[in-house]
Amino acid sequence: MKDYFILRFKMFNRQLTELGIEPIIGYVVGFCVFVFSSNKLFEKTQYADYIFMVISLGVIVSLYEIRKDEFLKLHFSRVEYFKIRILENLIVSSAFIIFLFYQEKYFSAVALLITVCFLSLMSFKTKANFTFPTPFYKYPFEFAVGFRTNYYIYIFAYFLAFMAISVHNFNLGIFSLIMVMLSCLNYYTTTEDKFYVWIFSKSPKDFIRYKFKIILLYATILCLPIIIGLSVFFYSDIEIILVFQFLGYLFILTAMLAKYSIFPDKLNIRYGIVFGLTLWLPPLLLFIIPYLYIQSLKKLKEIL
Repeated sequence: MKDYFILRFKMFNRQLTELGIEPIIGYVVGFCVFVFSSNKLFEKTQYADYIFMVISLGVIVSLYEIRKDEFLKLHFSRVEYFKIRILENLIVSSAFIIFLFYQEKYFSAVALLITVCFLSLMSFKTKANFTFPTPFYKYPFEFAVGFRTNYYIYIFAYFLAFMAISVHNFNLGIFSLIMVMLSCLNYYTTTEDKFYVWIFSKSPKDFIRYKFKIILLYATILCLPIIIGLSVFFYSDIEIILVFQFLGYLFILTAMLAKYSIFPDKLNIRYGIVFGLTLWLPPLLLFIIPYLYIQSLKKLKEIL
């Protein structure tokens, strides 16, 4: 059992290295970002502990793999299997649980701890013939695949928007809108095979234009319930809602251009740092987007 966790730790470090991140630096930066963002979350909304719990459980569910689960059952006894599942899930959720105790949210911390242990005893049977329906056509793959993978994020975001309207908390509503936009942005951090670009009989400019139209259409579809709700109940703040929506489009566009600017290579830490800077200083997008656009055209000319 000890060897299993050592192997997982080494595999995770290797993944960080492949992304261009020094493991030690990655852990330190990750810890700082987690503490900073968590503090901000608890400052902005009274429902932070519930958001924390849902995020933690969502991470645990998303990390579940049927093949890995079958491997554990095959190579370990039943007792060792459950010990590994419990320890693994506790390690993943430990930061959330500790921070909840730090914020004196004792009930939420204990509830999360119990729920994590309970989930460790469950197996999520996802090998089914049922295909989760999406509001998207089969092209492009980013939204269709991403929606099926992270549909629970949208359910949670819509719930937050409903709560924001119920308690008249505009900031919570904006947070739900940002959550949807970040989920859409995440779809463009995965690099597809060259074949899925080559099949488009378009010029590089038309290809990028087509991709951006899809971003506008599909991101709007996912954000529309929140936008309508916030616009009706927070009509005086409609300008702020539209500004956040517009910035969301720009950030997703930036992620898409960043992916194709180095295609078919994967995004590395350098682009992560640049993207982080744009989150703090959105005006940088005025310079970064044209640069990434030019680089994307150069890379796509080699394929299209």
